[in-house]
Amino acid sequence: MFEKRSLESLVERQQGGGTPERHNPRFWNGPIPWASVKDFADNQLILNSTEESITQQGLAASSTNLIPAGTPLICTRMAVGRCAISNSDVTINQDVKALFPKANVSPRYLLRLLDSLKFHAESVSVGSTVKGIRISDLLGIQTPIAPQHEQTKIAQILDTLDTQIQKTEAMIVKLEKIKDGLLHDLLTRGIDQNGQLRPTPEQAPELYKESALGLVPKEWHKGTISDYLLQNGGIKPGPFGSSITKNMYRSSGYKIYGQEQVIRADPTFGNYYIDRNKYSELIDFSVQPRDILISLVGTVGKVLIIPESHEQGIINPRLMRLRPNQNICNSEFLSHVLTSVLFTRKLTALAGGGTMPVINKRIVQSVVLPVIPLTEQNEIRSKISSLLGRLVNEKAMLAKLQAQKIGLMDDLLTGHVRVTTLLKDAV
Repeated sequence: MFEKRSLESLVERQQGGGTPERHNPRFWNGPIPWASVKDFADNQLILNSTEESITQQGLAASSTNLIPAGTPLICTRMAVGRCAISNSDVTINQDVKALFPKANVSPRYLLRLLDSLKFHAESVSVGSTVKGIRISDLLGIQTPIAPQHEQTKIAQILDTLDTQIQKTEAMIVKLEKIKDGLLHDLLTRGIDQNGQLRPTPEQAPELYKESALGLVPKEWHKGTISDYLLQNGGIKPGPFGSSITKNMYRSSGYKIYGQEQVIRADPTFGNYYIDRNKYSELIDFSVQPRDILISLVGTVGKVLIIPESHEQGIINPRLMRLRPNQNICNSEFLSHVLTSVLFTRKLTALAGGGTMPVINKRIVQSVVLPVIPLTEQNEIRSKISSLLGRLVNEKAMLAKLQAQKIGLMDDLLTGHVRVTTLLKDAV
């Protein structure tokens, strides 16, 4: 383990900033980046740009300072502990401090150390409504300090891992956009008899017809979610809130499915149960394989398909159960429809509840949808499944990399694992 010393032992000097007069237009929108707390984000240690900029006049007429590129910056008010290094010279406001490392200290190592101490800095900050930390308290934090010859290597290893994380995140964003575009095409043009995406209406107008949805393939017709569901019990909102209260919870028995499972897309999450008698009383709200659960409050419109290997249970008041008619509807296809931009945009527009969106059975049933033949549904599901598989793999890789980073930060920054040992093992 490394010897513990104060952060102050690594810092030659610190410098704060300020804000030019807001009402003077000559001070703003110039060529000089001006960083405030809103430019800093968790897990983003590079400051590539700022929301605001100032002029040379603004710099000269205020208490802000021009900080050289590559200097660690840390927020000492509001978003206490967030830190970054700017790729270019930057001015800062009064809520940000620049820490100039001593000549024998790696700036990027100091940045990594600051990032690892973020929660510690938050815990010692003061203030009832707006939290802040005195610079003396920040620099007084005691922490393990790596020897000079290991600092740069530690920073390089963590930087490399961050690069992998950023590339994986970028790939996930790219695949999500591709998925949205593909879903849009599949749900407006569909699949032809050859298993290919139909030509656009401009390319082959004879394949389409006018409808309340606009131009749709001739094989489709206008409908609603109900056209895909069983006539009896096909759409079932959860029970009244008074039907399930905390004093009814048990440690085992019949599972209570809620928004926490749906939002996480994990039916195994959670441990709220009811006994057999309560389950029998609420049997109309039970779930079975291939049912689709949809969230109704706050984070609305999230969906989850109940798998074959599920725990018997019921839905709670914040969910609605959709039971597709398997003779005319593929559950996976319908879940893609429900999560498509075409559907969620309409759902959001209809949701009430003010600051907390709320949807209900009437709203869900009112959204107009194309009714697509089952054979074509299966083709659409197949087309989207391979892309979703790639997304699942990338998200699993991201979770793995993030876990590795947490472990490495703890090991390398405390000296529990020496960077020299890692390098020898790599050789």
